[in-house]
Amino acid sequence: MTGHDRAPFVPDRFVYEQVADRLAERIRSGEFGGTGKLPGERELAGQYGTGVKAVRHARQELMRRGLVVTVPGKGTFTT
Repeated sequence: MTGHDRAPFVPDRFVYEQVADRLAERIRSGEFGGTGKLPGERELAGQYGTGVKAVRHARQELMRRGLVVTVPGKGTFTT
């Protein structure tokens, strides 16, 4: 996790969009390397200081962008 993950969110954009953007940066940097598995929703919510609902919506946004896939029972992985 980078030091910017707990940076304040700007008020003129949805929090989930900002979380998705920050996660996208981490994905592009190769931070999730090896397995490509993202941390769970609760862990990400804690990292970003948001609710699980915002993280869930951010994950859906990343799926829409083609950056991750979710495997039921296994987790969310980078593509």
